[in-house]
Amino acid sequence: MKKIAQFYKVSLETFTAAIQKDFPQYNLDEILELYNTIQLPRRATQGSAGYDFYAPFSFALLPGRTIKIPTGIRAWMEDGWVLKLYPRSGLGFKYRLQMDNTVGIIDSDYYYSDNEGHIFIKMTNETREDKTVEIQQGIGFAQGIFLEYGITLDDCTDGIRNGGLGSTTR
Repeated sequence: MKKIAQFYKVSLETFTAAIQKDFPQYNLDEILELYNTIQLPRRATQGSAGYDFYAPFSFALLPGRTIKIPTGIRAWMEDGWVLKLYPRSGLGFKYRLQMDNTVGIIDSDYYYSDNEGHIFIKMTNETREDKTVEIQQGIGFAQGIFLEYGITLDDCTDGIRNGGLGSTTR
């Protein structure tokens, strides 16, 4: 196995701003507590390809509802690698829990963005069986897989990223 990446927490300031924007019910003391309990993604077994991402707080997702979760995580990786994000297999199977962009793509240069490369995961409960998804804080809800990729022979990209979703096509 190639060791090509490392997970880190974003700063408390970056995490606080993200939580305050979409989850105003948390006060500063509660946000600090959430931050202190963030778990870095890890593989469950030696044969696992995916690194489990753990819920930074508990949430319930009613049928047809969407949530954007600030994970508090950033990922440094070598050039030529990408981190692809998916729902945990069991949650997709049991609840039709789906990522809103189908597969999350975290590029290596996202780590250096103004938001510290803070990884957000937006998911929707697409159940057709009227099931509510309930995820407790610290439980794995998504997984990330590092993959190597290639570029074309005539590639001459010189753009510099500064942002997340859609930032490279603005």
